Amino acid sequence: MSFQDLYQKKRGTAEDAVNLIKDGDFIVVPTAVAEPPALLTALSEQRLRFRDVKVAQILAVRKYGYIDPETVDHVRHVAFFYGATTRPGGLNGWVDFIPSYFSEMPSLIERGQIAADVVFSMASPMDQHGYFSLSLGADYTMAAVAKARVIALEVNPNVPFANGNCLVHISQVSALIERDEPIMEVGLPKIGPVQQAIGKYVADMIDDGSTLQIGYGGIPDAVVMQLTAKHDLGIHTEMIGDGILTLIESGAVTNRKKNYLPGKMVATFALGSKKLYQFMDRNPALEIHPVDFTNDPYLAGKNDKLMAINATLQIDLLGQCGSESLGHVPYSGTGGQADFVRAANRSRGGKAFIVLPATAKDDSITRIVPTLTPGTHVSTSKNDINYVVTEFGVAQLRGKTGKQRAQEMISIAHPSFRAELTEAAKKMNLL
Repeated sequence: MSFQDLYQKKRGTAEDAVNLIKDGDFIVVPTAVAEPPALLTALSEQRLRFRDVKVAQILAVRKYGYIDPETVDHVRHVAFFYGATTRPGGLNGWVDFIPSYFSEMPSLIERGQIAADVVFSMASPMDQHGYFSLSLGADYTMAAVAKARVIALEVNPNVPFANGNCLVHISQVSALIERDEPIMEVGLPKIGPVQQAIGKYVADMIDDGSTLQIGYGGIPDAVVMQLTAKHDLGIHTEMIGDGILTLIESGAVTNRKKNYLPGKMVATFALGSKKLYQFMDRNPALEIHPVDFTNDPYLAGKNDKLMAINATLQIDLLGQCGSESLGHVPYSGTGGQADFVRAANRSRGGKAFIVLPATAKDDSITRIVPTLTPGTHVSTSKNDINYVVTEFGVAQLRGKTGKQRAQEMISIAHPSFRAELTEAAKKMNLL
């Protein structure tokens, strides 16, 4: 049977795909815009016929009908990372949460510690060799593809066909549907004066020939916007977005100086504009790989001068970062921050930057605190932290004593809070 014959045999409706689900199944969905809207809408419409089905995803970007406190006994969302769609459910206990380093999620699936009965994913059209590309999110999904009983693809001509270990063969597919709606676009975050000031401090510390990992947010993108005059930058990141595309278009990115996969950009998921998705299509300079490849600290750290730029919500005087909760209240998730902090620490000449505004709520609250708010989830430990950057300067903590760290952190706090932070540090015997 030819690949096209197999394709036609497996092509059907979203309802046909949902009919393959059994009670108790664990459905794995890739990151963000790689989620298949037609399949998840059909599941939502039929959710009351199921019992104990779970849908697991690192970042949901649409509010589907199944994300519903009244029907969680039928279909329940399991978050690997909270966003605006799932945060209320996490706060109120009807959305479950599995904490994990992003880099380790494929191994958790491979070992059966996270189930993978079904995969629902967006995919590119099939090529002449029978392959679809999961270019928008290879992440942990490729590990799930290797384990799942059912693989259902939502094939869309607007999904780019990317190279790398992100390909699924028609022989592996259980069901497919066709859609042609535009892929969801996510614009660049708002960048204000504070973000620009922080971005300049970081950009000034990034040399020509560095390899970049850029997290999502206004400050990381503010850094990117100030790197367009650099030369021979490389990309080894978890997310490719429009900020990186800006660097590529400026000529700053050549990937020539990378030690690991020279000449290639590497990422595990995409989040951006139609222009970005078109750029990704069959681009020989870009590869999309599973997250245990992109975020592995050993592999990423093979690149000299790896620069990791990630944001946090709160940080204490020893450098512990609370990047995923406000006290015990969930906000996001572990993601890949610790993966790339450790990778940059391994890299020869590497630098790991944690960035944050010094204050919140119109300068009424300091984000630099003596100790993290009780219940806060520590995302990056005091042993891994290196550079911390606010709009007031740069603190370098790695290799420093507790006293030196406290002095460094107070120096980059908002001036209005330095006196009280100093008094608190004295009471803690740090000063």
